[in-house]
Amino acid sequence: MDDEAFAKDVIDAVVRESGATGLRALHAKGTLCAATFTPTPAAASLSRAAHLTGGPRRAHVRFSNGSGVVGADYAPREGRGMALKIYLPDGMTTDVVAVTLPAFFVRTPEAFMEFVHARQADPATGEPDPDAVNKFIGEHPESLTALGVVFADPTDSYLTAAYNALHTYLFEDAAGHSTPIRYHLEPAGGVVTVPADEAAQRGPDHLQTDLAERLAARPVVFDLVVSIAGDGDPLDDPTAVWPEDRSRTVIGHVEITGIATDRERDGDVLVFDPTRITDGIALSDDPILRFRRAAYSESVLRRSGLRPG
Repeated sequence: MDDEAFAKDVIDAVVRESGATGLRALHAKGTLCAATFTPTPAAASLSRAAHLTGGPRRAHVRFSNGSGVVGADYAPREGRGMALKIYLPDGMTTDVVAVTLPAFFVRTPEAFMEFVHARQADPATGEPDPDAVNKFIGEHPESLTALGVVFADPTDSYLTAAYNALHTYLFEDAAGHSTPIRYHLEPAGGVVTVPADEAAQRGPDHLQTDLAERLAARPVVFDLVVSIAGDGDPLDDPTAVWPEDRSRTVIGHVEITGIATDRERDGDVLVFDPTRITDGIALSDDPILRFRRAAYSESVLRRSGLRPG
């Protein structure tokens, strides 16, 4: 089965789980923000990409909850999302899509389909069948790294969480030298979490309300950081976390200035796609990363009637 046909099956399964239609298949509940991206001097030594070699660029950031349910509330300890879109001089864009998870759940699109099926709600309880989930974990122990977020304290705010892009990209400098990297978006003010019992008392729109209030008071800055692969680090496995002692370089600063009012209105569809790259950046052979283009395209088609270009 080709990627496009399999993507239809995957999105069907995801939508069945959430019960929502006409929305993003995942990360449906979110808020779009206006931002500016400014590269650091160190960025150009790693990549010749236009946004890493010039001055400040207009950007959008979208913060989101992980599920496909718009009503998803604050308390569930699911992954949160931060997606960055940078506008390039030639009128094109490039994206970074990151989550608060340390790794992805599975290594292949086929295993992701198994994961979605395992999480299907039991009609009798309205919750996933524990036996099905445990069976999946037994067959895919690599998923425990990502699932461990369930036992961690929830994020206090979208703006005080750290986000990881999970996939490997290849930075290419002006001389054609290639460097494998992974992206991280880290709040300049530091990471803050709250106890789960305190989070459980917060309302269903806490993260969105908190975001608007904080940005109304002052801009917030995130550092765009890349970790650089060492010898033997897996480049095609999004379930594998690279060692903490890997070299890290801050390649830019994202200043988030307020809630955006110029996109996602009156039928406008804004797509953040981790495979949307530009000259100076190449995709790794990670099968999940490669598959996401087809999955995003199918999701966009269902909520807009159009396939992204």
